[in-house]
Amino acid sequence: MSLAHPSFEAPGWRWLKARVWGLEHAFERARAAGKAEDDTRIRIFFVLTLFAVAFLVLAVGATRAALFSDAGRGGGYVGAVGAARADLVDRNGAMLAADLLHYGLYVDPREIWDADEVRRALRAALPDINRQRLEKVLRGERRGFVIAGLTPEQRARVHALGLPGVSFEPEERRVYPLGRTAAHLIGFADTGGVGLAGAERALNDVIRAGAPGKAAVPLSIDLRVQAALEDELYKAAAEFQPRGAVGVVTNVHTGEILGLASYPTYDPNQVAKASDDAKLNRAAASIYEMGSTFKAFTVAIGLDTGVATPSSTFDARQPFQLGYRTIKDYHAARKILTLVEVFQHSSNIGTAKLAESIGGERLSKYFADLGLTRPAKVELMESARPLTPRKWDMDAVASTSFGHGMNVSPLAVTSAMGALLNGGYLVPLTIRKLEPGQRPQGQRAISEQTSLQMLQIMRANVIGGSGKSANAPGLSVGGKTGTGEKYDPAIRGYSTQRQVSSFAAVFPTSGPVEADRYFVLILLDEPHGTAKTYGYSTGGWVAAPAAGRVIDRIAPFLHVKREPDLIKVVGEGSVAAAPLGDGH
Repeated sequence: MSLAHPSFEAPGWRWLKARVWGLEHAFERARAAGKAEDDTRIRIFFVLTLFAVAFLVLAVGATRAALFSDAGRGGGYVGAVGAARADLVDRNGAMLAADLLHYGLYVDPREIWDADEVRRALRAALPDINRQRLEKVLRGERRGFVIAGLTPEQRARVHALGLPGVSFEPEERRVYPLGRTAAHLIGFADTGGVGLAGAERALNDVIRAGAPGKAAVPLSIDLRVQAALEDELYKAAAEFQPRGAVGVVTNVHTGEILGLASYPTYDPNQVAKASDDAKLNRAAASIYEMGSTFKAFTVAIGLDTGVATPSSTFDARQPFQLGYRTIKDYHAARKILTLVEVFQHSSNIGTAKLAESIGGERLSKYFADLGLTRPAKVELMESARPLTPRKWDMDAVASTSFGHGMNVSPLAVTSAMGALLNGGYLVPLTIRKLEPGQRPQGQRAISEQTSLQMLQIMRANVIGGSGKSANAPGLSVGGKTGTGEKYDPAIRGYSTQRQVSSFAAVFPTSGPVEADRYFVLILLDEPHGTAKTYGYSTGGWVAAPAAGRVIDRIAPFLHVKREPDLIKVVGEGSVAAAPLGDGH
């Protein structure tokens, strides 16, 4: 294209063209005069001028971007760098996890004149150093990595030794300042900044995205609630020596998990030293036959379908034959019981007769509506799939009505219990803090009236039934014991020596349906009875007392005021029953 083209005849282009042609004429004059050095100087000057103009343009552009662009104002999104992750905090802002600067230690044997001195000094300063790796590097021929994750204090201690050939490189490392506290809910991340368990894995993208802006990610737990829950659960574990244990505290209206504990536990700062058993989140990833806690669901379904009322009666004087099963009571009342008394006495006979009236089709549908036939809805990836009957025949109806023949996770039970106690809505559980006043609607599972009846029936069970040891003065505690015998392949049947003992509690049961209300679950897997419990290891003896102590301790943190105890059953009649001895 010629420079004489009309499209280039704007004033700016005319000026530039004149300067270019003038410079070219200067080159020609220098050559004609035989002054080659002038020609060279002019050309060098021309090249320098072009570079100067280019750098000036770049400088102006960079300054404009820094001062006036969205990135300069912090309004644009900047991706996370490397393995960076945002801080995790509890619902009150207390630190749970953070990225902190650490150092990797390297040794270059080519700069060392006394390997023995370096070896002794490093072992003394860093007792946890990998001796085999150190020896390999010292005997090598090039600079090698020795140990990662040194704190600034450890680095300073080694640096003060003045060892030749020893150097450091900075690195970000994920730190959990509270160690074992809430380890299974918080989880952990790898050195590459990828979450591998708990909230670190479930909220990985959110945590990574929050790193550039230093925006902390708040979780739903309250560290005060968590500390009380762990303390009481670990005390119960120390006393009854179970294989494992679980503790959960939730807000039944929001689904927020305020506390979650799994025993045994581990330190996420030292994941490599933890066993798989310790890292297992039993609240989410383990499934159990829950035993009599399921009677709460069966009773609620009976009320909701209209099959029964609180004053309906069931003959529990003789064992009950349903299908090819003969159903007996653990603590036989041998009398005609009202529905509330069936609940208080934890009668398998009465519950199975109620389930027979409900029928397999309706029972299984309600179980599905309560979320018991699928993994608990929660962000945690560990949430386990339940084991449910393949066919809802009379044997399955009888077994599931009192918590056998169906294995579910503690979180699934927690979610379903929430629906019984919050007005009838199945609200997903969450490990994220919700906005104040926010209450997810959820799906309707039972009616509001049934929910109110269940609150009062569970309250009556604590006052005069199998859950009496969970009572906390003035807090209107309700609940249901559970003792599920575990299947033993060795005897091809259920073992009375291996049990899953639990207590599902709610407080306060008083007040309108929309009042603040909280659920507590304590579960011990294969606990052992003691002289204090007369050898019993059932839910009422080993789990209910721990639940009561948890409630007593966390009520002030949740702003639950103590009120005079009331016994009231919504529906027909009032009930009081004699305390039971076994706490089944």
